[in-house]
Amino acid sequence: MVIKKMHDMGIRSEHAYIAGLASIGLSFASWCTSLKAEKAGVERADRWGIFVGEWAPTFIGLGLALSHYEQQEGTLSGSLHAVKNAV
Repeated sequence: MVIKKMHDMGIRSEHAYIAGLASIGLSFASWCTSLKAEKAGVERADRWGIFVGEWAPTFIGLGLALSHYEQQEGTLSGSLHAVKNAV
């Protein structure tokens, strides 16, 4: 039900995958920023990096669920999927 609603709102699997990859980069950036900007030490920076890093599996899982829904509905698009289906 949530996946259908997301699909109806225009969110596609590619969007979720991109968000997952961006989350990985943001995790590293937040770790570096916290390490340099705050005087709390490495432990605090590690907590920020881990907190943001936990978003990536969630976005990738949503991407997989959306991809599965798109395959069932026949609305799966994108050049990567088109090559796979053409073979």
